[in-house]
Amino acid sequence: MKILIKGAGDLATGIAVRLYMGGHTIWMTDTDIPTAVRRTVSFSRCIYEDRAEVEGITAVFARTYKDGRAAWEQGYIPVFADPKAEIASEYAPDVIVDAIIAKRNLGTAINDAGLVIGVGPGFTAGTDCHAVIETKRCHDLGRVIRTGSAIPNTGIPGNIGGYTAERIIRAEADGEFMAIKHIGDRAEKGDAVAESGGCFIYARLTGVIRGMLQDGVPVHRGMKCGDIDPRCERSNCFTVSDKARAVGGGVLEAVSEYEHRTYNTCRR
Repeated sequence: MKILIKGAGDLATGIAVRLYMGGHTIWMTDTDIPTAVRRTVSFSRCIYEDRAEVEGITAVFARTYKDGRAAWEQGYIPVFADPKAEIASEYAPDVIVDAIIAKRNLGTAINDAGLVIGVGPGFTAGTDCHAVIETKRCHDLGRVIRTGSAIPNTGIPGNIGGYTAERIIRAEADGEFMAIKHIGDRAEKGDAVAESGGCFIYARLTGVIRGMLQDGVPVHRGMKCGDIDPRCERSNCFTVSDKARAVGGGVLEAVSEYEHRTYNTCRR
């Protein structure tokens, strides 16, 4: 299957890892200035670093369709700075996965490909996509929804180690973001971990910095800029999360079902 994943943040990357290991052809798109905070496990960072490796899989920045073909022939995943996913017209994917995680549909339609999958809230299976994958940390995490929608966005981050909103590092002021501590560093509650617009941002709990924006990104007050993991497992900062792996499994299930159905139809 030729698959196009819209979005290349940490959840989209977890999806890409599972599909790539399943033998599928993966191309990805993201914005010109990616804002994934879990950069160490996000293929989007190759847009400003040229390449990114996650769990032994390499993604490279591609500017043209020709670049994308060359990257894939070398065993890499091409990532395009293409927020409208216009590369789809040349790539002609069998499957489109909208993993932008915008909590709303930014333009994906059910007729964009043979199989269209919406990840998280904002999509309705049977209306604007064929299947929706649940992303909320709950009993149904990773479930393939074939009729209806995922659980609506609550605005409250998932509970990790007994903490929810306290885990999130948010900008204190509009302006340029600059990190003080970096991914993998330990932060004590009250430590200055970054600054935005000249204002310090302080940790609201003790833990390991699991995510942090790249320096120089323009941010606005209240914008998510990073997160702290109270479990203090530094190695978790550099591998696909349990959530991303579960969501990726749901996407792989939907793709496998579609592939099987398509293959059997062709045989008949």
